[in-house]
Amino acid sequence: MNMTFLDLPQMISASGAVRLPGSKSISNRALLLAALADGITEIENLLESDDTARMREALRRLGVKIDETDMGAWRVHGVSGRFPVRRAELFLGNAGTAFRSLTAALALSGGDYTLTGVPRMHERPIGDLVDALRQLGAKIDYLGKTGYPPLRLRGREKREKTHAAARVRGDVSSQFLTGLLLALPLIGGKTRVEVTGALISRPYVELTLKLMARFGVPIERHGDQSFSLPGASLPGASLPGDTARYVSPGVFHVEGDASSASYFLALGAIGATGNDAVRVEGVGCQSIQGDLRFAEALSQMGAVIEMDEHGISARAPSGGQGLRGITLDCNAIPDAAMTLAIVALFATGETRLLNIASWRVKETDRIAAMDKELGKLGARVEAGADYLRVTPPDENHPLRAAIIDTYDDHRMAMCFSLASFAVPLRINAPGCVAKTFPGYFRDFAVLARPAPVIAIDGPTASGKGAVCARVAAALGFHYLDSGALYRLTALAAREAGVDGEDEAALAALAAALDVVFQDGRVSLNGKDVSEVLRGEAISSAASRVAAFPAVRAALLFRQRAFHRAPGLVGDGRDMASVVFPSAALKIFLTASAEVRAERRWRQLREKGQDPDRAAILSDLKARDARDRNRPAAPLRQEPAARLLDTGALDIDAAVAQVLAWWAENGAGHRAIP
Repeated sequence: MNMTFLDLPQMISASGAVRLPGSKSISNRALLLAALADGITEIENLLESDDTARMREALRRLGVKIDETDMGAWRVHGVSGRFPVRRAELFLGNAGTAFRSLTAALALSGGDYTLTGVPRMHERPIGDLVDALRQLGAKIDYLGKTGYPPLRLRGREKREKTHAAARVRGDVSSQFLTGLLLALPLIGGKTRVEVTGALISRPYVELTLKLMARFGVPIERHGDQSFSLPGASLPGASLPGDTARYVSPGVFHVEGDASSASYFLALGAIGATGNDAVRVEGVGCQSIQGDLRFAEALSQMGAVIEMDEHGISARAPSGGQGLRGITLDCNAIPDAAMTLAIVALFATGETRLLNIASWRVKETDRIAAMDKELGKLGARVEAGADYLRVTPPDENHPLRAAIIDTYDDHRMAMCFSLASFAVPLRINAPGCVAKTFPGYFRDFAVLARPAPVIAIDGPTASGKGAVCARVAAALGFHYLDSGALYRLTALAAREAGVDGEDEAALAALAAALDVVFQDGRVSLNGKDVSEVLRGEAISSAASRVAAFPAVRAALLFRQRAFHRAPGLVGDGRDMASVVFPSAALKIFLTASAEVRAERRWRQLREKGQDPDRAAILSDLKARDARDRNRPAAPLRQEPAARLLDTGALDIDAAVAQVLAWWAENGAGHRAIP
């Protein structure tokens, strides 16, 4: 997904099933274990993402042979604990799991390696892991700021003693302990790791231990504070008394990603009502992933959760009771807990997410990012060093459409997509989901149903405004007069003394319009301008302003922000082609220039003016030509649009025809945003 932004309309319901991609946490651990093992491992359902691609690329540069089978699995030829390439420079992007586990494995396996990443990776602390590795004899240099990547690893000092021990903090990132544990068999002899401080993200450590055992190396565990690899004979040892070696299990299947499941389970809890549900397949009650506990959190909030060996389904609370806020220690589900911050917007009572200090050292400072972006929506948020408190909206604090920044953080993009059940959104840089779930927004669009749109285009004075307003009233839908936004821009430019040919200045004005539509009136900068907007001078100026691509781009999200439940009727020149290309019903309303000029002449006469018929006709023809030939969204009938010629129809007949078409094939349409 190579898009600058993705606009999401307000969603009204959700249902269906989705098969989850492979777990990122399992995929990268399995790749490294298979590379270090004796034998060949065939990994099925490996996650295809930026993070796993970084790990595969790094392992290949280290001399590990990895190839894809005809069935889509990945075959990894193990190197028995010694990488063939002893000197390499590895770029690991922002893949924290890959960076930290490879740091430990390479530091303890010998060789000379340089590890770098994106700028954000160089801001994520690694000093506690480096300190622990140095206790085990590793020689590591910081190439930038002390305590942070990039790093140079220059092998391990030879030590005579057969026992090794290291201490590592457990309260910053569980990935430090995971990296150490994965690398223990490379040291030789009996090795012990002691954890100081509270161990956060415990389920991820448990996941690491289970995977190590699957590859033939069990770890002795003494609570959360001590882990050891005995030097005695173990199932994977090559000789009695040797330290165990990793041994390929032959075929290894990666279960679906439980962290990714959280978004779809939340989707069901928010938007699946009645007999509908959202089901995730590929992860179930026998999962070894800690984020499975997210389903328990949703259940505490009142969601209906059903689980079996193969999948989990979620739906909104029964009986119309609604979700309720909770207070939750999120130590066990730090990644999935982000999703709860969005679910909290749809609950009654505040939600408190506790013990989330690790959010601050992730792809971005997630506590600060969630605080800021939730604030854009108008949510009431309190953020602390290790907690987040979210109070849902009420009639005095309604949510509002917003443009959400994602900070190159995949989880920010996926979490905030759920907020579209409250208001329309723009998600900036949505491609960041490729880190773990490249197809996320495709799957989201299949499950989530947006509010419907009827888009009515057509030339000036064809009757669009009158027809749209009447259709919207008949259906109980919102009404968007997109032309009003261009007229407001033209009016704002006149009042600010902005040159009508200065495209950049006009676009800036359009983006910053202080406008309110209420009760059929329009105000600009706090002043009622409803009558001024209908004047011929502003209307003509608006036509010229609308020809600038930068102005149209500036107003695009403002127009899409009207796409709310229960539905929208949009009136404008490019409603069906640009603004709402997936509209449920598209109509091109037209009439001859002569008929339209006559209508406009009568309208002006009714207002007490004495217009010139010939001048009106000439102006309409000039506008038509300008609108058809402009480079930005030229006036045209879309292939899927129905043609409605109003030349011989009165307003009642035109409205009746639109409503008939809507009843015929629009009302049940499921548009993809």
